[in-house]
Amino acid sequence: MLVRLTIIPRERTNEVNVTPAKGRIHSLKQFPTNMRGGCRVALSGTPGTGKTTVSTILKSEGFTVLSLEKIAEKHGCLGDLDISDDSKEIDIELLISKLKDEWNNTPENITIIDGHLSHLLPCDQTIILRCKPDILEARLEKRGYSKEKIQGNVEWELIGGPWNDNEEDNNWFELDTTEQNQNTIKERIIEWIADDFKPTAVNTDIDWIATMEE
Repeated sequence: MLVRLTIIPRERTNEVNVTPAKGRIHSLKQFPTNMRGGCRVALSGTPGTGKTTVSTILKSEGFTVLSLEKIAEKHGCLGDLDISDDSKEIDIELLISKLKDEWNNTPENITIIDGHLSHLLPCDQTIILRCKPDILEARLEKRGYSKEKIQGNVEWELIGGPWNDNEEDNNWFELDTTEQNQNTIKERIIEWIADDFKPTAVNTDIDWIATMEE
């Protein structure tokens, strides 16, 4: 199965640092040694929900961060750039087959896999970032997406995004990034990891369609 990966120039943002509450873990360096064991955490969500910004912040806190695009390129699963669509194709099924044996080995560090298809990879845990469709639409317009691409991504988010691919009812952690500062999102993710990846859910708690009908 070939899946398109959009290559997006990232805008610089001025993030406001959030001072964590006293005693809370807010960096990998604060994890007890026995809690730093490696695992792979997919950071997924519709384009525009804040994945790369959040993963960059997590990297600054000591986590290993890998991009799905780089992983696909390394394993020969990334196609050429389609200028008309400004995207590349990932052969996700081929990539999964190539990672199957390699990822049997546990990484030394907690590793974040950044990419809107990362939830399809054989990761140990999955984080899904969400965003209200109207706000997402505005974000994608700023990126210069075509109307067709914006519509496709907004509709995908509206109906649940990556949750539609959760065929095995895996436990995922969901965060609404609509109004929250990226550093706040980072804090919540680190707290979740420190609490042994709890809570998680097999179904989305965010229903944009129901919200629109209220």
